[in-house]
Amino acid sequence: MALGKNYEGQNCSLARALELVGERWTLLIVRDAFYGVRRYGDFLAHLDIPRAVLADRLATLVEANVLQRHRYQDSPPRDEYLLTDRGVELWSVIYPLWSWSERHFGEEEPLRTFRHVACGTELDPAGRCPACGGEVSPGDVEAHSGPRLPAQPRRDPVSVALRQRPHRLLQPLF
Repeated sequence: MALGKNYEGQNCSLARALELVGERWTLLIVRDAFYGVRRYGDFLAHLDIPRAVLADRLATLVEANVLQRHRYQDSPPRDEYLLTDRGVELWSVIYPLWSWSERHFGEEEPLRTFRHVACGTELDPAGRCPACGGEVSPGDVEAHSGPRLPAQPRRDPVSVALRQRPHRLLQPLF
């Protein structure tokens, strides 16, 4: 029997948030959107997610105004997905969760680091710049490959691009 998607009876803001972002794959889709992944095929290749699940999660995120769908002209025309202002606000949740996981479940060396573009300083666990002393918006953050590379690095285009060069968040990866 499949688990329900809501927390009926829970009069709680966290429960309401989990109804949207608590499903498997959802936060990874949002993470990839921060990395600059915009096209369905790139999400699919990077996440190894079933097509039906990806389509469902993207539709849910669009309906909740976390992502917006834009048609780009190609042959045939296709959609791309961009974070809305509401979606960008999730950085303040995703980055500290990522940082917490690195501290408690990661190796000694991180797989990826995030730096303030203006000064090059690595963000602290809360997403602030220790050198500048303030919060840093995701558009002012650059993702860098960390010193730890998996023994079998992934070969999908998103993984390769993120390994090859630093990349400013929210900018198209391709």
